[in-house]
Amino acid sequence: MKLIVNKLLPTKGFKAINLLGIIFVRKEYSLSKVDINHERIHTHQMLEMLIIFFYLFYLIEWVIKLIYYRDRMKAYRNISFEREAFFYQHDLYYLKKRKHYEWLKLIRL
Repeated sequence: MKLIVNKLLPTKGFKAINLLGIIFVRKEYSLSKVDINHERIHTHQMLEMLIIFFYLFYLIEWVIKLIYYRDRMKAYRNISFEREAFFYQHDLYYLKKRKHYEWLKLIRL
């Protein structure tokens, strides 16, 4: 997994964004092992969804949750992919025992 430190991605207020398995980190932040684990979980989600379907599903789910919650951050935190990554980010061994499509269990409004 490659890390690229820069001043453009992600948008302000976020520490990092994982695009196609490459982690872009805002230059004012550094990533901990927990942060990197969070992004690795997203990489596994992307691969099992053949990348394009991950991004499509992510966007669709975010829009639905944005309509429901009327708050972009609450919508983001409740995307099933994010729920899985946030829930397991502290378990540095999670990916060794993770089952495919684990995020499906976390879909809810």
